[in-house]
Amino acid sequence: MKRLVVCALLSTYVLGALAQQKKDTILVITRDTTQKEHKSVIIRFGDKDSKKDSTKTEPKSKNKFSVQFNAARFDLGLSTYTDNGSFTLSPTNSFLERDTWKSSNFGFDFFQMGYRFNSYFKIYTGAGLDWNHMRLKQNITMQKDKPSLSYVTETVDYKKNRFSSRYLRIPLAFQIRSKTDKKSVFFVFGPEIGFLLNGKVKQVSKQNGKDKFKDDYNLNPFRYGAFARLGYEATGVFVKYYGNDVFADGQGPADFKNLSFGLMFGF
Repeated sequence: MKRLVVCALLSTYVLGALAQQKKDTILVITRDTTQKEHKSVIIRFGDKDSKKDSTKTEPKSKNKFSVQFNAARFDLGLSTYTDNGSFTLSPTNSFLERDTWKSSNFGFDFFQMGYRFNSYFKIYTGAGLDWNHMRLKQNITMQKDKPSLSYVTETVDYKKNRFSSRYLRIPLAFQIRSKTDKKSVFFVFGPEIGFLLNGKVKQVSKQNGKDKFKDDYNLNPFRYGAFARLGYEATGVFVKYYGNDVFADGQGPADFKNLSFGLMFGF
């Protein structure tokens, strides 16, 4: 997790530096609608403001389709859960009691494909990775390869007992911004789906040192929800809520849902 955060900060710094230089290392496909007799498609890499041939001018169009691979929309926040609509766990699910301030969400996008209708509105989809970490309070160990979520109580006193999930996230975003220059206010919202990549248990104790175990841990293989982001320039806040259960049907607590919120970097 520490390495991911460091990579995220470094990537954000690099992206900021590139933005200051007005570089855009993306593939841009622009359809020329300014001429009635001829219509063209332009594929361009590199600095969108550079002109390699001063004798040729590119057609200007506010309608742009773009595809890009980059690191953006870094989420860093808290991850919490509702049990039958309440933030208080039922006695049956008390084994999932967690440290609120150490249960976190981290994610970022690495691919984006979108269409800009005008200077203020854009629709895009993409792909990214998303981690949720439950910092469990009880000294338990989740069991692997079980038909339903199971655990055993340990005599070990864990300094860290983290129960995590990692998903491939695919958003469909509707972006509204106030201006076309750097000092823009952004509002982004839309649905999001996710596919489970793996679950993980990480434990740290004096007796056993560090232990790591990977399994699906009966987590939901598919999730769906919605998100919203509000920011200024390259920083902002986010909230994400998933409408289906954290665990697969019949394999874990029912009506147990995830809500995450926090800071984000790199619109």
